[in-house]
Amino acid sequence: MYDFVIVGAGSAGCVLASRLSADPGHRVLLLEAGGPDRRREIGVPAAFSKLFHTELDWDYWTVPQAQLDDRAMYWPRGRVLGGSSSMNAMMWVRGVPADFDAWERAGNPGWGHRDLLPHFRRAEDAARRGADQGVGGPVRIEDQRDPNPGTHLFVAACQRAGIARNANANVGTNLGVDYTQVSQRRGRRVSSADAYLTPARARSNLTIETGAHVLRLVVEGSRVVGVTYLLDGETRTASVAREVVLAAGAINSPQLLMLSGLGPADHLRDVGIEPVVDLPGVGSNLSDHLASGVIMRTDRTDTLVAAETPRQLLAYLVRRRGMLTSNVGEAHAFVETRPGLDGPDLELIFAPVPYLDHGDTEPDGHGYTIACVVLQPESRGTVRLASSDPTESPLIDPAYLTGAGDLEAMVTGMEWAARLFATEPLAGAVTTPIRPDAIPEDRAGWVAAIRAHSQTLYHPAGTAAMGSGSEAVVDSQLRVHGVEGLRVADVSVVPTLTRGHTNALAVMIGEKASEMILEG
Repeated sequence: MYDFVIVGAGSAGCVLASRLSADPGHRVLLLEAGGPDRRREIGVPAAFSKLFHTELDWDYWTVPQAQLDDRAMYWPRGRVLGGSSSMNAMMWVRGVPADFDAWERAGNPGWGHRDLLPHFRRAEDAARRGADQGVGGPVRIEDQRDPNPGTHLFVAACQRAGIARNANANVGTNLGVDYTQVSQRRGRRVSSADAYLTPARARSNLTIETGAHVLRLVVEGSRVVGVTYLLDGETRTASVAREVVLAAGAINSPQLLMLSGLGPADHLRDVGIEPVVDLPGVGSNLSDHLASGVIMRTDRTDTLVAAETPRQLLAYLVRRRGMLTSNVGEAHAFVETRPGLDGPDLELIFAPVPYLDHGDTEPDGHGYTIACVVLQPESRGTVRLASSDPTESPLIDPAYLTGAGDLEAMVTGMEWAARLFATEPLAGAVTTPIRPDAIPEDRAGWVAAIRAHSQTLYHPAGTAAMGSGSEAVVDSQLRVHGVEGLRVADVSVVPTLTRGHTNALAVMIGEKASEMILEG
């Protein structure tokens, strides 16, 4: 019997485990399907793509996407202590204050920017000092240790193209170009497990089980009273006195709700599960940041293609310096493409390397990437069960580019990327295109490139959305509608994607959820 059972030791789950177990009177169980975070590549920032398709990765694939040449899209998600914070690009980008204020206006009291700012700050130990950034929190946030020379060229080109320099993209609006702030300490990744679990591991009231695949929630009447999970080939049940908190992410949290009979009743019956509570919004409202981009060759030899040379390996091992400290997405520009907006609608991310197919395709030479991202896509997709088997991957359909304005916004972003590559001083450093293989001369060419090469930016969210309407899954306290003793506390609860990146968002949700649970 535990007071709290937390499912998922990812970005939010580690926060919850640490905060809830800080009171020695609380017995807390943290369940993680993956293993310990011991692999060396986790700590080496530039090595994150080497963790893809490994035992640390759920290795998800979407259903074929009609708007992307019927391609099934690879979605890496962390299956390890720290979750995706142990294998992401470490970009700490909160979002725009107006994003959170919109959540509050939509009927979610306590989720405006003013209310959430203290939770961001509580998490942060920021190297940059600003009125809005936290100091002394668990997550160390630093500037790039050794920015690539090409990154300086990109920042300068942005300014010449009319994109203002932003002194700190996490304070106020993020409009403009800035070097990426990263969750690192002296050139080493700081995952949520590093920041929150490591200091809490010695607590006698905190039990951490790795390799524990949760099969379903135990529901008695209208209350969740435990979880059933698979560990070392044995099925076990953990009973809970107060609450189960799902922090398994935008794919696994709705999957587990549906496996437990909490979800769209007709769909559950179709896969042989008797509905307990008809919650039509579970697994709906899936949104993700889709990325497309322009990749150009360069004659320079100081790109991240050279990151694994003996010189760079030595620099990292001896001094924690050099290319291996790079998060790959070393700078970003947030831009407004039309007047009347309350913040940016596009993000342009610079990588001093040809970033091909999530790093799966080795480049045949040096190059640079500018990826464009539509920040608040209109497209909405679903997560659905493939069957009632808890070990079978769900059906993921992000429905990319089905939203009315998404394709046109992406074309605008691609044109921006090409314009920056044609702007000095970046223009003088590049030669010929890699992807697309020629710079398009018209809209049709850009559309073809987008359909052929776009990929996820790794930000799925929204599949257990917060609110009070018929499609809402949780209320503003993150309690699941229709049952007691159950909350969801991860990015699946967000009504709409923020104009930022989701790691900082997930950590903040963990902080706020912990406070609400303890106050309750």
